[in-house]
Amino acid sequence: MDKKRALLTGIAFTVLMALVYMQFRTWTNFDWHTFLRQTKNVSEFHILHGIALIYIAYVLRAVRWKIFLQPVRPDASTIKLIAPTMIGFTGLALLGRPGELIRPYLIAKQEKLPFSSQLAVWAVERIFDVGGFTFLFVLAAFFAKAPRRLEHHNVFEYVGGILTLIVIGLTLGAIAVHRWGEALAKWVERRFAHLAANLGHRVALRIREFRSGLNTVRSKTSLLLLIGVSVLMWAMIAVAYKEVTYAYGASCNPLAPSEVCKLKIPQTQVFLLMASSMVGSLIQLPGVGGGSQLATISVLNHVFDVPPELAASCGIMLWLVTFVAVIPVGLLLAHRERLSLRKLSEESHQAEAATAAADSAA
Repeated sequence: MDKKRALLTGIAFTVLMALVYMQFRTWTNFDWHTFLRQTKNVSEFHILHGIALIYIAYVLRAVRWKIFLQPVRPDASTIKLIAPTMIGFTGLALLGRPGELIRPYLIAKQEKLPFSSQLAVWAVERIFDVGGFTFLFVLAAFFAKAPRRLEHHNVFEYVGGILTLIVIGLTLGAIAVHRWGEALAKWVERRFAHLAANLGHRVALRIREFRSGLNTVRSKTSLLLLIGVSVLMWAMIAVAYKEVTYAYGASCNPLAPSEVCKLKIPQTQVFLLMASSMVGSLIQLPGVGGGSQLATISVLNHVFDVPPELAASCGIMLWLVTFVAVIPVGLLLAHRERLSLRKLSEESHQAEAATAAADSAA
């Protein structure tokens, strides 16, 4: 681990410890026996259903990447893209941010394409992720009835408004880069050339990569397909979240403790949990997570008025199902291909550095 990654990991660890301390300090009567009992009593059927839906979402990610590859690799196979997709997300789960580039790196090698081209696709993919989730969130926030039954229902509309502004900004930015990307990159290089570490050049390189990724969307049909697949994928993930929350109330009976039966969140309210998890994931420790679980637990406790023990159990279970469940299959696929995740991470970052150096020389 280099000094930069060590510093970022140290900062993330410090922030997470502070958040953990503040969270549990408010729970002076936290009952670990209740926490363990509620975790033990979850419905296995709902948990397995949630995991299955998350795996379907990975398949949809492979389908979406195939659409991106259509202009340069029209014969690319969705089946063959599933393995690098799942290995990539396994690397992200186990290594944290250093594992982010494994997926585009593996796909570039598999399809015999420049790594920079798949970095570009990876960057553009983020817009469709944010847009697909925002579309579903806005529908839930402004048109569904269930969110309005919450005491803090205004949080839904506030978050929906922020997400809408972000999507509008990303869309306008993408249009600007598509039309004037090269001119913008040259301006950035000149404007920030005097700063240390070639900041202007590195930003300009990202602008050019992003513009290259936008060129993979060459028709209205491709655009509509990408939007449709993205919305469907996030709908699958949303149902997986609902299945996990329902797992805590599925086995209720008249003799069960009443607090076990308090967690049955309607589908449209689940999107607030998803949004909190996405924000929390910005602060993660490799193989441990932390930010995602804490954010979800906090929303369950303070917005949905879920008891602390139940909120903690469900928050951790959501993280395991939606983020960690890919690891067994991902490791199996990596073993079959005789791949080392740590080595792949190092190679992908070296390839990224080599791409930047080659562009600088050019």
